[in-house]
Amino acid sequence: MFFRGVMLSRQVPNIRYHYEMSVEKSGATSILNKLLKLSCQMFSTSPVDTDLPRKLKRDERKPWVTHITELKRRGREERKERLLVREKVLGPPENGLLVKELIPVAHEVYAARSELFACVSRVSQSITVYTCSVCGEVHVGHPPHLIRSCNVSGSLASKEHTWEIGNVEHILPLTESFHLYDRLGRAVSHNERLQVDRIPAIVELCIQAGFDIPEYPTRRRVFPLYWLSGRLIDFEKRFPKEDVPGKDISTYGFWQKMKKPAKDVKFVDVESDHLQGVAARGMNAWERMRSGASKLMQKYAVQTCGYCPEVQVGTKGHRVRNCQAFKHQMRDGQHDWQEATVNDIVPPVYVWHIRDPKSSEPLINDLKRYYGMLPAVVELFYQAGASVSDQYTSIMREDVAIPETDEQRLVV
Repeated sequence: MFFRGVMLSRQVPNIRYHYEMSVEKSGATSILNKLLKLSCQMFSTSPVDTDLPRKLKRDERKPWVTHITELKRRGREERKERLLVREKVLGPPENGLLVKELIPVAHEVYAARSELFACVSRVSQSITVYTCSVCGEVHVGHPPHLIRSCNVSGSLASKEHTWEIGNVEHILPLTESFHLYDRLGRAVSHNERLQVDRIPAIVELCIQAGFDIPEYPTRRRVFPLYWLSGRLIDFEKRFPKEDVPGKDISTYGFWQKMKKPAKDVKFVDVESDHLQGVAARGMNAWERMRSGASKLMQKYAVQTCGYCPEVQVGTKGHRVRNCQAFKHQMRDGQHDWQEATVNDIVPPVYVWHIRDPKSSEPLINDLKRYYGMLPAVVELFYQAGASVSDQYTSIMREDVAIPETDEQRLVV
């Protein structure tokens, strides 16, 4: 009764299997085949038993975006190309030039990010956000849940959370990257870690894709680079005097610039809209920012560490030895770089989904298998009245019936 959504989803593979077997055994379309086909169409909805997002273990590596076999094949081809003395024509952005079609996308992503921060700040004033002071888990809405999932060093023996009021940084965590004056230049060394500014990774991605910020100058090439025997050759012989590498880059105080993204809020007027309208604008900005960032990352490379949240926007990762993840001693503190995804530069913080925001009953631990999850920013806008897109249907578990409080003893 209570798990009927999951039961129906589990029947779909069996029905589809018998239908395919019957088609193989008999070429003619019988009445049984028609009934089975109709049953498949009736029950083939979006899967409700999709696994909920989980945190990676300490010794678990992030999934590869490109399979390791394909990466090895590309490496072998590059080594063969280096042995041949010939020129290879590179296209943008590999040759240092911008992709003209993606310049408007970079502006759109930056504008969507500013609007998103403004909407989250406005909605969080009406909907309470909680965070655990021990493990850092986030909950959106009042009252906070009673699920005992605080299982870190220093937590209570009952694994209950110690809640406190959160803020925007818990909904939208900040992922930083070193700002590169020349995105095709050499990587940031360990000794330069305090001389190069760190800015939000998605802002650095927009800058490298064509969005100009005076505080963070970047080199815009006029002539392309050429690839010859495995080396990039730059034929630009001279640069304007004011275009000096390292100019206007402060060697101190870069940690104070972490508050700069909040300044974008004042340029977006959301105070005049009602709460549901602000939530709808914020949901749209969230989707536009992520979809635009995905388009940029198809052309502009972004690297992430396979074991820690460190991100570097550019063709290669930096050489700063600040990794403290699994087996960092074997790497001398250096990061194990791999191709990044949009979840690495805009990490979604998953929280437990509350179906009825007006309910005063908290989520309990005994029924956690029936609850769904959503990114914290999506859950925040959902509770404010915004509609949720279909891509989150599988993890919301709307098709699963939650038992009532007096029916818990009947749950198997």
